[in-house]
Amino acid sequence: MDREDIRFKLAGRGTSSNHAGRFERFSTTAIDDGWAGDDDPLPVLRTQVSVEIPRSVISYNRSPDLPFDRSINPYRGCEHGCVYCFARPSHAYLGMSPGLDFETRLIARPDAPDVLRRELAGKRYQVAPIAIGTNTDPYQPIEKDHQIMRRLLEVLSEVNHPVAIVTKGSLIERDIDILADMAQRELVRVGVSVTTLDAKLGRLMEPRVPAPKRRLQIIERLANADIPVRVMASPLVPALTDPELEAILQAGRDAGAQSASWIMLRLPREVSMLMQDWLQQHYPDRAERIMSRLREMHGGKEYDANWHTRMRGEGPYAQIIAQRFDLAVKRLGLSTLLPPMRCDLFRPPKRASAQLDLF
Repeated sequence: MDREDIRFKLAGRGTSSNHAGRFERFSTTAIDDGWAGDDDPLPVLRTQVSVEIPRSVISYNRSPDLPFDRSINPYRGCEHGCVYCFARPSHAYLGMSPGLDFETRLIARPDAPDVLRRELAGKRYQVAPIAIGTNTDPYQPIEKDHQIMRRLLEVLSEVNHPVAIVTKGSLIERDIDILADMAQRELVRVGVSVTTLDAKLGRLMEPRVPAPKRRLQIIERLANADIPVRVMASPLVPALTDPELEAILQAGRDAGAQSASWIMLRLPREVSMLMQDWLQQHYPDRAERIMSRLREMHGGKEYDANWHTRMRGEGPYAQIIAQRFDLAVKRLGLSTLLPPMRCDLFRPPKRASAQLDLF
């Protein structure tokens, strides 16, 4: 069941909805029974973190439009609370809501570094870059206490394994010591997502993410440490943030980014209704225009999961955005691809001796 029947203070949360996930048989509806007084203070909705003991941590994919075939997720759910997050529907597989549950009922995987070490030591393991942060952010606030991402990096650095990181979190600066060392061996690439330069819009759309100015500072500090960094104008929201495309790329380049990328807003499954509710609440004058643009790019649908077009859409509007991006990166001297990372340095961790395990 969902928690629609419980009232909370929702300051700092991306959505006010908590409808049951698509696999749940039952849901609840809030009804005012008259017992709660108008002056009764609402409880604050706190973040809850539970622990999962994974049997494996490397997830493989065969998506032909992704530049990686494996990834790691240190956490399930994300406290950043970005209303548009395409990963929200994954919470339904856990019996939780893609709404508030996704950003308040989180799952940490503290044994992930040890499991990773075991997987990398497997006789059949073939090295290729691992992506981290492609689903939920490894540098979301709870990483400060759990430090799972830092310990994963320690394992990857130890065995010279290449890693590509995507984040919005300033906590990545804590790990510059490891990342700079890996960068010298051409083992790391970092992408920092900058969705808008408008601090007010950013706070509404991404309530627990560092402000745009702070994210540009992350790029600057990584670049100053000689860590290859990419500015990601992602996601672009048509008729809301897409006018900022060139400005975002300019700001990223000025901060030290070497390359750039963009992705259009994606609204798979439950994300569509969450985003539409958010638009009606904060930008009712633009809501229909934004959704019309998205449908225009997806053959009349709010989202189309077809390979190669799902991330950017099709049609005249998508083509205009692509052309604007191409012209901007050319003018700014930004690359669209960073040099490949090295895989030849990889040395598997030593496998535990079965004989020693007896003692």
